[in-house]
Amino acid sequence: MDEVLIASVLASTLRVSAPLLLCAMAGVLSERSGVVDLGLEGKMLFAAFAAAATASVTHSTGLGLLAAVGVACLASLLHGFACVTHRGDQVVSGVALNMIAAGLTVVLGIAWFQQGGQTPPIDPEVRLTALAPAFAEPQPGHWLASVFGHGLLSHNVLVYVAFLMVAAVWFFLERTRPGLRLRAVGENPAMVEAAGMSVQALRYQALLMNGVLCGLAGSYLTLAQNASFSPNMTAGRGFIALAAMIFGKWKPLPTMAACLLFGFLDAVAIRMQGVQLPGVGEVPVQLIQALPYILTVVLLAGFIGSAIAPKALGRPYVKER
Repeated sequence: MDEVLIASVLASTLRVSAPLLLCAMAGVLSERSGVVDLGLEGKMLFAAFAAAATASVTHSTGLGLLAAVGVACLASLLHGFACVTHRGDQVVSGVALNMIAAGLTVVLGIAWFQQGGQTPPIDPEVRLTALAPAFAEPQPGHWLASVFGHGLLSHNVLVYVAFLMVAAVWFFLERTRPGLRLRAVGENPAMVEAAGMSVQALRYQALLMNGVLCGLAGSYLTLAQNASFSPNMTAGRGFIALAAMIFGKWKPLPTMAACLLFGFLDAVAIRMQGVQLPGVGEVPVQLIQALPYILTVVLLAGFIGSAIAPKALGRPYVKER
């Protein structure tokens, strides 16, 4: 049964890591441009609600995804309007966005669906399912079919998109001219302005890309992982993604490694429920559920001091006259 356990943990790790990866890459793009984004949690929550509400009413996966991306982009533009255009406090704006999302999604859910803030269940045919259903379950006694098949090939399209986005963001930032400009505006916006480019335009472009990825992350929660929206269902994933980004020093590949670490810990924690440990007994469920968040605190406490942020991060740019 070893191959079954390995395959199950691997598959769970990738599934749990997918929304974290999308959200963390969104944070990388925003913060490398110099805009602090503590509103990742709120954007995911808005997107999850928009995807579930739209998909349950229209019975369309595409419209659900489109609504999620659109709402998240609007939230990013709102953040940019406050912080980029009007040079407001970026931390306060992000926290406010989280608070608005937590309250407004519940209020709209109650007003539209009368189900205590939840949305109606999404039809099974509308939800995102495995691209290779034949590998949906591990096969005891078959290492290749279990570990490679179930572990790597049993996922829906957004899981693969999440990992492709890591490569795409890395290539964009490190190998393209627009990516170089985005990194430059997060390090020395005055130099970018002197070169004839608009700091505001570049930061808005980064925030729009941020919104697209947050929209995909939120839609994953309702179209793939769960069957409907429930209040505060993001459960701190935006902050975990933020911690992974800081742990990864604002670089896509190390950030992916941190997301996989969180996903692995969550997958192991699920399988530890009810397990009897020698000399300890049954591990409390509450402790197991808290492990990802404990790891978040440990990583931030141990690495935030050594992580060097973009030099212009959090600093509103005032054009020199």
